[in-house]
Amino acid sequence: MQVSDFHFDLPDELIARYPMAERTASRLLQLDGQTGALRHGQFVDVLDQLNPGDLLVFNDTRVVKARIFGEKASGGKLELLIERVLPAEAGNPGNEVVAHMKVSKKPLPGSVVHMAGGRQAGGFDAQLLGRWPTEDGPLFRFALHGPAGESPWELMDRHGHLPLPPYIERHQNTYHDPQSAKDRAEDSQRYQTVFARNPGAVAAPTAALHFDEGVLADLAARGIERASVTLHVGAGTFQPCKTENLAEHQMHSEWYEIPLATLAALERCRQRGGRVVAVGTTTVRTLESWAKTGQASGDTNIFITPGFAFQVVDVLITNFHLPKSTLMMLVSAFAGYAHIMGLYRHAIAQQYRFFSYGDAMLLERAPPVPAAGKNESNQALALTG
Repeated sequence: MQVSDFHFDLPDELIARYPMAERTASRLLQLDGQTGALRHGQFVDVLDQLNPGDLLVFNDTRVVKARIFGEKASGGKLELLIERVLPAEAGNPGNEVVAHMKVSKKPLPGSVVHMAGGRQAGGFDAQLLGRWPTEDGPLFRFALHGPAGESPWELMDRHGHLPLPPYIERHQNTYHDPQSAKDRAEDSQRYQTVFARNPGAVAAPTAALHFDEGVLADLAARGIERASVTLHVGAGTFQPCKTENLAEHQMHSEWYEIPLATLAALERCRQRGGRVVAVGTTTVRTLESWAKTGQASGDTNIFITPGFAFQVVDVLITNFHLPKSTLMMLVSAFAGYAHIMGLYRHAIAQQYRFFSYGDAMLLERAPPVPAAGKNESNQALALTG
């Protein structure tokens, strides 16, 4: 298949740039994995689609304020998006990070840049050590130096901004604008799940943004078990495929961990005949990485496309994704290419809200089939409800 097979035209007005007043107020479009039938509803309807004995698995990563503005010694503006804090080891006392760097002319290794005003003005300095993970890698390795030896986590929390997706369009470097201040306050609460606890993501696991404490309590009361994994979502989740041939695409790498308690919950679910319900594509990538490698933690660059043999996940709750994105390919692999392309056409016609702050889908896994082709997109879909 080609990247262009996953294109669709999305009207700009369907991009959700602000959240709904309540987390659970979004709509829910359900897809029957066997027939392709669609059903409309509200997100709270998810309660009626899950059964006692099912296992709901969330990604408990926490989005950090990883976007930081600064300038070079010459005065030229730059922006860092810190992707990962490196563990302390020999030669690294714990102050090193790797980041994306947005700047007109990149500084040379050894250069010191001044972030949030620089160390002498209440911010901090960052020394460029080189590229990462290789000498010509896509990221940059920095050593951060705060005025009182603060950790990278402390510096980000004090001086950083939530790294919102580019389509949300916020002016985060405008402190005097009352609307910007209002947006920052709302985003700091709503672009975070209610159960986020492990800091390290630069993007939220957005399918889980729909869940509030009331829904979680109702799920528990209905006998639906919960478990968690951690995958620190990287900025690569927003990067488009740069090659037309899927086989040539280099997937970004992200760190994940599955606790022993979750592994035990997965086994209990299988023994009682329940379904594993993944909340979000990051949870799918985590669970299927473990199934593929046998590793409960580490880095994964798993690339899920049509024809992938799923081993763990039975049901997926997710949002609507960007055209030609790797997430479109993942949901097409999960629920069937023809079903997904038809679902997206229908969602656009029915004015569903797209992307991080948008509406949700509940997808049942399609029966295993050979890799789908573009000609499948013309198959008719049944519509109910």
